[in-house]
Amino acid sequence: MLSHKTLKFLAQSIGVGLLAALLLVVLSPLGSSLFKRLEAINTYNNGPFSYSKAVTRASPAVVNIYTKKQIRGTRRLSKTNPQLDRLLQNLYGQPYDRTITSLGSGVIVAPDGHILTNHHVIENAQEIEISTTDGRQFQAYVVGVDPDTDLAVLKINADNLLSISLGDSNALKTGDVVLAIGNPYGLGQTVSQGIISATGRNQLGINVFENYIQTDAAIHPGNSGGALINASGELIGINTITSLEGGNSIGIGFAIPSLLAQEMMSDMITHGRVLRGWMGVRVQNITPQLSQSFALGVSKGVIVSNVIRNSPAHMAGLTLGDVITHINEEPVFYERQILNQVIAYRPGDAITLKGLRRGQTIEWQIQIAQRPIYGTSY
Repeated sequence: MLSHKTLKFLAQSIGVGLLAALLLVVLSPLGSSLFKRLEAINTYNNGPFSYSKAVTRASPAVVNIYTKKQIRGTRRLSKTNPQLDRLLQNLYGQPYDRTITSLGSGVIVAPDGHILTNHHVIENAQEIEISTTDGRQFQAYVVGVDPDTDLAVLKINADNLLSISLGDSNALKTGDVVLAIGNPYGLGQTVSQGIISATGRNQLGINVFENYIQTDAAIHPGNSGGALINASGELIGINTITSLEGGNSIGIGFAIPSLLAQEMMSDMITHGRVLRGWMGVRVQNITPQLSQSFALGVSKGVIVSNVIRNSPAHMAGLTLGDVITHINEEPVFYERQILNQVIAYRPGDAITLKGLRRGQTIEWQIQIAQRPIYGTSY
């Protein structure tokens, strides 16, 4: 019969051996794979993953926006006969003002009460009312607007505001899970879930400057200006528009990236508007046919189709038909490129253009000015 000491020694040896074997399994690739499988099974058995923490973190910063605006119209004097109505309007019609109300969403981005939303949500509004998730209501005023990106910054005077955390919209990848929070159809705060369908969407004909996040998260009327958040509850976009056709979501929605919105907001708070470069020309792309017809001497670049009077380009001597090939040594191949390059400069910056005039090389020294609101030239 084994002694007590011998049994104790054997038990300790077996324990040490089992522990060593367990460590080898855990540290090996097979062990890692096994534990991941067990974790996946455990997650499956516990039900689907929840995004409630992300929503709880972000939703207090998403507000409802109600606006009122006055428009002038005339009363219909005949509701059944349009021709008679036009005749009676000419004889007796009196103009009258009526109030139109609309709704949208916004995001509190700073504890001091600054709110990001879409420009079209508050455009021409005489009154703007903000409703927070805790039931408080505030009158808001406009800090700045940027119609070219459809952004606006509002301000309310309030205490104990919960602002949203800013995420890195530059780090987004197709397939990332996102949540859209807003006030669709005036129902109150609503959350929809989807993924990033694409990033960097542009040339959609929606706004002058386009760099959209595309998502299949449902975005409906009233969601405009609301938050697009990641699975951690961080703001990665401002919802701006649903499908290109109609007002209902068809699985294609767009949002303005949060880092772009933050940059625009900083300018609007400091200057009341976004500072963008402008030199005052309209251009069109050079095609092989255009180059051959006018003997331009180049097959790529842009040709000046108009010069705005008294603009920086006009003062520098650009004229109709000039070809622009470089901006500060960077080649210019197409129209959209020159827009993006010029707006990146700040008013007061000096740039050098290179190009051709009647086949001869030429340079222009231009001092960049502030881009006009609703401007269509570059």
